[in-house]
Amino acid sequence: MRTRDESKELAIRQKAIQMIVEKGFDGLSMQKLAKAAGVSPATIYIYFKDRDDLILQLWIAEMKKMVDAILKNFDPNASFEEGLRVQWMNRAKFLIENPMSMHFMEQIKYSPYHNVALTKMDSNFIEMMGKFAHNAIKRKELVKLPFEIYWSVAFSPLYQLVKTHISGKGLHSNREKFVLDEKMMNMTLKLVIKALRP
Repeated sequence: MRTRDESKELAIRQKAIQMIVEKGFDGLSMQKLAKAAGVSPATIYIYFKDRDDLILQLWIAEMKKMVDAILKNFDPNASFEEGLRVQWMNRAKFLIENPMSMHFMEQIKYSPYHNVALTKMDSNFIEMMGKFAHNAIKRKELVKLPFEIYWSVAFSPLYQLVKTHISGKGLHSNREKFVLDEKMMNMTLKLVIKALRP
């Protein structure tokens, strides 16, 4: 049996994410991946059962990195304003530093892999986010909403700002550079908090 090599596994993971982001799921074949990662096709199967296992394992690893980043200095008992601010700053930092990861996870979201991926979500993360929202509702800092509406209002503005920052172009002009800064995030966050207050 062949031994595992962390550097080869890392190369496989990085190239697979890059290929999926740049060419979609159809652009990922084990043969092409092996060539891009500089390994033999058989090497991939030391680490992953098959293509689907590879994709799900990538999602699990990337989601864990993001969850760890989001939860840094986060207290589910914090006020709604403070807790959401910490989440915004943490999410923005992670996504700006890891744009491939962001695009990869977004592709998973709109694929048949999404339902399976959701079953692999970190239950601690889900519990902490739920506790945070329920505490804020109890303290009358947050209006009670269906989850999808809450998430859309709470985080979609941030994700759109981050995507625009990563593209480097403002929405109204391809010539104008867009840079997301803390002042801009705080301005947007105030509007989001105002919209979510009872």
